[in-house]
Amino acid sequence: MRAFRNALGSFPTGVAIITTTGADGKPIGLTCNSFSSVSLEPPLVSWGLRLASKSLEAFRQADAFAINILAEDQKELSARFASGAIADKFEGVPWTAGHRGLPVIAGSVATFECDKFAEHLAGDHVLFLGQVARFDHGRQEASLVFYKGAYMMLTQSLRELAASGKLDSVHLDQARRLINCMLLRLACQNGSPEDFDAIERNIAEIENYSDAAHRAEASIEFFRLVTLAAHNEVLVVVAETLTTLLRHVLQTDATLRARPELVPVRRKILAHMRERDPDAAEAEMSHYFDQLRRGAAAREVHA
Repeated sequence: MRAFRNALGSFPTGVAIITTTGADGKPIGLTCNSFSSVSLEPPLVSWGLRLASKSLEAFRQADAFAINILAEDQKELSARFASGAIADKFEGVPWTAGHRGLPVIAGSVATFECDKFAEHLAGDHVLFLGQVARFDHGRQEASLVFYKGAYMMLTQSLRELAASGKLDSVHLDQARRLINCMLLRLACQNGSPEDFDAIERNIAEIENYSDAAHRAEASIEFFRLVTLAAHNEVLVVVAETLTTLLRHVLQTDATLRARPELVPVRRKILAHMRERDPDAAEAEMSHYFDQLRRGAAAREVHA
């Protein structure tokens, strides 16, 4: 599953906000990067929504939806509509009523206002097809692009910093430590038993790998699962961006070796998560990063 997800992430996508109106007439919207063209005649487009999404029923009941393609400078909007913690995602967001009253977000690179053409159950998603009734692409700006689990603009900026020598391993370690400890505290609060079970399976998987490269990739997955357990989409974006950079760094690290001594630390972190003890979990996570830093320092000495 992880390898499949990573492979899919190799294909850069645009970012869109899908909007509709609920039965009460209130606007509904969510961030999506599964938008795709389907047909020119008739003009059809598609996008997918997870079965677990809280907005699924509203879109299944709706007869129409709008696809708002975001510009590079609308990253904050993407994060806002991806967040499950914001009750009114449209508050303060400029939009106008379009075809059938659909919310059309101002400043989008392009918009497609669609009548629902069909919907199909597809694995753990519902695939929505829309027939375009109206479209616009008046704004000549670069589109926001998502690549390997992160916004390309932010990821590229971090890579440029690394290439210029302005982002060293210490800076990356500090950023990862702060963000992951923050996510861990949220995971202790928001994580479900299913989230914790997934982390436990990952730890067992790490133990079964003997080579350093597979262990490193599985370790990255450990942090991704902790991130998902936090259930905060905004922080997920930030964490995934750092993970993309970390994966790039690890791929160029010739001194990489397996660290079996870290497995018990991960188990302690998970135990504290199940106990809903953020202070103990964070202390153990800090211990984890301390060991990583000492290991990196030792490799630099012997390099």
